[in-house]
Amino acid sequence: MTGHAGDNIWIRVRNELGLSALIRSSRDTKILVFQRFVRLFAYAGTTLVLALHLAELGNSDTRIGLFMTLTLLGDILLSLFFTFTADRLGRRNVLALGATAIITSGLIFGLVENYWVLLVGATIGVISPTANEIGPFRAIEESIVAQLTPLSERGDIYSWYSLIGIVGQALGTIICGWATQLLESKRKWSSVQAYRFVFFGYAVLGLVKLGSTLALSSACEKEENKSTRETADSREDSPLLRDHVESQKPKAGSRLGFTVTKDSLVVLTEVCFLQSLEAIAIGLMVTSWVAFFFNEKFGIQEGHLGILFFINYLIQASANISAASIAKRLGLVKTMALANLFHGATLVLIPIPQSAPVAILFFMLKGCANVIGLRAAFIASMYLPEERTAFMGITNVVRTASESLGPLVTGALAGAHLFWVAFLLSGVMMASYGLGILVLFGNGKSREERKDQSVAGARNGENGDGRVERTIETI
Repeated sequence: MTGHAGDNIWIRVRNELGLSALIRSSRDTKILVFQRFVRLFAYAGTTLVLALHLAELGNSDTRIGLFMTLTLLGDILLSLFFTFTADRLGRRNVLALGATAIITSGLIFGLVENYWVLLVGATIGVISPTANEIGPFRAIEESIVAQLTPLSERGDIYSWYSLIGIVGQALGTIICGWATQLLESKRKWSSVQAYRFVFFGYAVLGLVKLGSTLALSSACEKEENKSTRETADSREDSPLLRDHVESQKPKAGSRLGFTVTKDSLVVLTEVCFLQSLEAIAIGLMVTSWVAFFFNEKFGIQEGHLGILFFINYLIQASANISAASIAKRLGLVKTMALANLFHGATLVLIPIPQSAPVAILFFMLKGCANVIGLRAAFIASMYLPEERTAFMGITNVVRTASESLGPLVTGALAGAHLFWVAFLLSGVMMASYGLGILVLFGNGKSREERKDQSVAGARNGENGDGRVERTIETI
């Protein structure tokens, strides 16, 4: 009896935390989650030493900021091209090309010291100044996960997808941080030699990602839109819907393979605006600059920086799972809004203390506001299945473009001994994002739910709101 009760408690805990959804998920979903772990492990390790490495090579703060900005701008072109062509070239093929870019970047940074050659390697390859996603991976993977996962379980899957990525970031920072410090202290390597070792490890992890990409199945590729197919099949039974059905089908010669509605463009614009606010805030305080701040102001070395970021990432991971549970009760949008308001407040406080422990305390509190998984679930729910890969790609490009402005601004402020202003600006932008998402989407339904209602209404001769939806010219 006790054992049965214990089993029931465990099942309830699994369901509450969303672990049951991950266990039930497909093999491809689990591989994508593993890939995110490997990728963010690699990003975090190199991000920890990126600014320090460039400084050791004799580059000024302003030049380091310019490097990060140009790297992120290069990522825009990479992401824009691959996310718009992924469904035609094959999602697995694009993910494999991205893994190859990681390998290339790691080798260039491990072998070369010239600023401009490194910049080219970071721009055409994949190097993350933020320890977060860069390149085409996120939009494609999240689109695949959405395709393979029922709508009711997406929030849980995205939360675990983000959580495991954060664990990868945590391990990447502490392992690479201590590896660097031990190579310097025990092997008597120079800082540049130790940093090069980290970048060679980055290339090896790119090989691991490439191998796991080859293990993905054809289920990851784009499938025909179900609702469009069902509506088209009903034409003979519902002849009055002919115009509506034809408007839902991709037009001949469509480059994207789907028809863009006015509603889609409005939602895309609103989501991109909000994401740009958050991205600017993140860009001002990318991980490389935060590590540089603690190193410069308080003299914290690489190994201890690794511990600092390791703990922070673990806090973020816990917050991410807690946020998923809270969102089930409070609502997705309200949870995100409150978390980002708190996030903004802690950012403003970090540079104020003159003692390291207090500044670190505020930095750790910032980690409590992590809701990355909820953000992914929110964005995916706002786009329809047939437009999701392209629109999530556009969203990520907008995020990267906005984020790319931050490092350059922070570099200029750091060079002028005004690092605290960058924290202030970042906090204000993050709080604005929280308020904005509450105002624009506080009472909204997901677009998939609205489209299901629309299709049901169409079979009765009208959309869910009593009107036949009009489409605009296909892009």
